Amino acid sequence: MRYPVLLLLLVIFVSMASCIPTERLTYLQETEAANDSLISLQLQQQPYRLQVSDVLSIRVKALDQNLVEIFNPIGATSTSLDEGYYYDGFAIDSHGNIRMPTLGEVNVLGRTTEEVRKIIEDRLLKDYFNEEANIFVTVKLAGIRYTIAGEIGSSGVRTELTEKLSLMDAIANSGGVPVTGDLTDIVIVRQYPGGQKVHHVDLTRLDAMQSPYYYVKPNDLILVNPLPQKSVGAGTTGLDTFRTILTTVTALTSVILLFIRL
Repeated sequence: MRYPVLLLLLVIFVSMASCIPTERLTYLQETEAANDSLISLQLQQQPYRLQVSDVLSIRVKALDQNLVEIFNPIGATSTSLDEGYYYDGFAIDSHGNIRMPTLGEVNVLGRTTEEVRKIIEDRLLKDYFNEEANIFVTVKLAGIRYTIAGEIGSSGVRTELTEKLSLMDAIANSGGVPVTGDLTDIVIVRQYPGGQKVHHVDLTRLDAMQSPYYYVKPNDLILVNPLPQKSVGAGTTGLDTFRTILTTVTALTSVILLFIRL
């Protein structure tokens, strides 16, 4: 009688030890030190500086639109984000340049979109138009293109038509992180002029929103690693683990009892 009791206690102990605690499943948890979340989480985002492989959307407007059409891409009326990104966007080449109709090459590497807008506008006013033409130039990132993979609802390459995208947005757009995903160590592989760097964000902590890596940048690779419980295969909840181990122990006990009777 002693052995079945010991086996039952072992099952309960392993079940409790192997299930995933709530603290590892909850996003942006407050700590005792977080007295005023609204104020403490305000973070001034630095303007993004353009890099190789970024894609820009550039449009030139004027009082007489016919005068500036030659400076706009031919497919400027495309309504498909993917097609517009591929055909109508201005990709930054390995030398840091974009090639615009009529204007030719413009170096934009390391500049903000506002700085690029000013450069293009100044060149137009200097070489082609006067102030009375009321030239209006808009320069934006042609969406934020990133890759998300790992323990996520739906992995893949995504392009979001926005100027600001948080990690929470990116994860939500990909179906969320299942209970087997590790929220405490979201890996961000980010592009820099000198190469790639790997960063880590703990999304179970409220101060993750203060991290300089909380907002997704173009060409980011977001990786969600699995929790150890998944590789063990014992279950994600106490009940799952209990059922799995109980089935295994029951089968093992039956075999032992069978040999004892023999």
